Amino acid sequence: MRPDRSLFIVEDDTTFAKTLKRSFEKRDYDVMVCHDREALLDALEKSVPAYAVVDLKLGAGGSGLECVKLLSARDASIRIVVLTGFASIATAVEAIKLGASHYLAKPANTDDIEAAFGRAEGDISVPLSSRPTSIKNLEWERIHETLVETGFNISETARRLGLHRRTLARKLEKRVVR
Repeated sequence: MRPDRSLFIVEDDTTFAKTLKRSFEKRDYDVMVCHDREALLDALEKSVPAYAVVDLKLGAGGSGLECVKLLSARDASIRIVVLTGFASIATAVEAIKLGASHYLAKPANTDDIEAAFGRAEGDISVPLSSRPTSIKNLEWERIHETLVETGFNISETARRLGLHRRTLARKLEKRVVR
């Protein structure tokens, strides 16, 4: 009997989703692409996948963390990998708490994602950095954490951080959140 190779891809970038879908289909996965939370809800009514790849930042202010929570609530055994163009400690921790198996920064290829599906345990051989985190990185992590808390509402994020909205917008232009 063939093992379950069903895979949901939750990604709002249609070109990237199409490329990822084709790549996984070549590896004999049955792939369903959902571009937002509502499409994921509809797909979950029909079937529950064994694997899922979820983009952290979805279009129209949507959060992939909501999708991780939905998938995990439906079946805790789903191997969920979260992809993001901007990785932060805060979102990585939340993704894992909500049920993700792994968290990868873009660009990640099919090999990276499939390897992440296979890793159920933590890796104690990961090198520890002896270099302290820079103030810029700490600031960026705090900004991103607050963006997630506010549902990516820039005005509310600026208010909570005590920044002028234009100042925050300039900071965000320097590092695109995906």
